[in-house]
Amino acid sequence: MTASQRPAPAAPSVVATDCDGTLLRPDGSVSAYTRDVLDQVADLGVRVVLVTARPPRWMDELADLGVTGLALCGNGAFTYDLAARQIVASRLMARELLGELLEDLRRELPGVTLATESLRGFAREPGFMRPTGRSTGQWLVGEIRELAQEPAGKILVTHPDWSTEVISARVARVVDGRAEVAHSGAVRLGEITPLGVTKALALAHWCAEQAPSVPAGSVWAFGDMPNDLPMLDWAGTSFAVANAHPDVLAMADHHVPANGEDGVARTLAGRLLDHPPVD
Repeated sequence: MTASQRPAPAAPSVVATDCDGTLLRPDGSVSAYTRDVLDQVADLGVRVVLVTARPPRWMDELADLGVTGLALCGNGAFTYDLAARQIVASRLMARELLGELLEDLRRELPGVTLATESLRGFAREPGFMRPTGRSTGQWLVGEIRELAQEPAGKILVTHPDWSTEVISARVARVVDGRAEVAHSGAVRLGEITPLGVTKALALAHWCAEQAPSVPAGSVWAFGDMPNDLPMLDWAGTSFAVANAHPDVLAMADHHVPANGEDGVARTLAGRLLDHPPVD
């Protein structure tokens, strides 16, 4: 039985969805259709949680586009309240380990440049550049010893010539089990979070804190990249958008339309709403 042929799951208490490549369209926008569906799903009493590799400093733009609720950011390192526009919880890497990892990455991987995401925001080495060129929330441009001053939820690693897959594999060898290495699909970027911190951990903890607590079996999860795999595996029902990474398509319970076709919203409308909205 293929993923798309599996029986329809029972209605969820919580919908957990990745953002870029999943809920958002390819240009990073939130369609009016998706906003309408999310509002109607919330009216049913189903809670929608964004679970994303994005840092907190990138979340306000989604609030500006009409997305509300809770966001588990930085692959689970930060919990962000979109309405209040503030971090409400965090899971950080201690300064000592952070300094060790930064030094080891510098020594073992010549040519990489490094940055961190912390409660203070974004800090980077002078040579660290992303294709987006974003500097929102930047509080420091400095050397490794300066980056290590602030406990971090994530280390970012770039290289001008290596693919994301190559960076992730080489970073994982250096990290050697001391932290988590994630692959979110960002171009030429390796991502490191504290040991044990994944999208699944953050979502499971949040669900357990609810009153009443929400079991995994009552959660639907949507994703597209390898960093979504722990969350998709933990949730009672998993969905991969059609544009997902092959590993995600292989493990998900169900396949849905691509993000460019509002696949998450169309799935929720078709399965949960009596009268699905139209374009």
